[in-house]
Amino acid sequence: MPPRLNLASAFRALSLRTTTPASQQPLLSQKIAAAVPKLATVPVARRFYSNNLTPENNNNNNEDQAPSSELAPPRSEEEEVVSLSQQQHKEDNLYALNRLELVAYGLKPFDAEEEGHKYGLPSLPLPSELHKDHRYDDVMGQITRLLMKDGKLSKAQRDMAMILNHLRTSPPPKLNPARPLIPGAPAPNFLPLDPVTYLRVAIDSVAPLVKIRGFRGLAGGGRNLEVPAPLAARQRRRTAFVWILDAVQKRKSKGSGRKMFPTRVAEEIIAVVEGRSGVWDKRAQVHKLGTATRANLMNNQIKNFL
Repeated sequence: MPPRLNLASAFRALSLRTTTPASQQPLLSQKIAAAVPKLATVPVARRFYSNNLTPENNNNNNEDQAPSSELAPPRSEEEEVVSLSQQQHKEDNLYALNRLELVAYGLKPFDAEEEGHKYGLPSLPLPSELHKDHRYDDVMGQITRLLMKDGKLSKAQRDMAMILNHLRTSPPPKLNPARPLIPGAPAPNFLPLDPVTYLRVAIDSVAPLVKIRGFRGLAGGGRNLEVPAPLAARQRRRTAFVWILDAVQKRKSKGSGRKMFPTRVAEEIIAVVEGRSGVWDKRAQVHKLGTATRANLMNNQIKNFL
């Protein structure tokens, strides 16, 4: 008995669906853009045999009716202009905040060369303070190394930080008219506001201008001939701070943490500014001796050494 299934009719009943190549398929954004206008124009359809008197099923209503956000009417031209102006306003605020951030970093806010760089491009050749070995103040670096013992630079830096903190938190000094500070020094009320300047003014005020050199045998009878010699800026500061350290070693402890070395150094610096330190007497003695021995510079034998 022949089979009832005819192969030709079976293949005719099948529906063949061909796949579109991936290169010809529309993008997802194109699909959404094509679907949104259609959703906005499609009206909400009701089921057959339904009117305003018969309530609709909640489940069917949720399935048949699209969300309100998708069915929102298109915005008018005025609303589009307002939205564009608000977006532009946000961009302007963001640009202004970026300019203020550059000002906070100490940069020029409208410099075209610094665009795209958070900290800007340095100008070449680099100044000396941008070098890693010279990033601190010159006086601070010199004094810190004079505080150092046994090569412990980090400890000396901590001591210097404590000295500056003590100077910053101390009350304004009371100046002594008989022992004036270096010319150009700020008012005493402003010294605690800048402890680095406070320290610099104290050291430069008691720094000697000359030192006494002795030439053996030139005074006759094997005696030394004393001659004043000028000092450079670093030599003057070194001599002054060595005198301050000598006075610190003689200062007695007052207890309650006062025996700490940085605190005693800070107290001696305040005493120097107020004219109460014995360093002023050393400076006056050296200058007096230099004035008395300046006539020895006319010695013919001294001129050969100078």
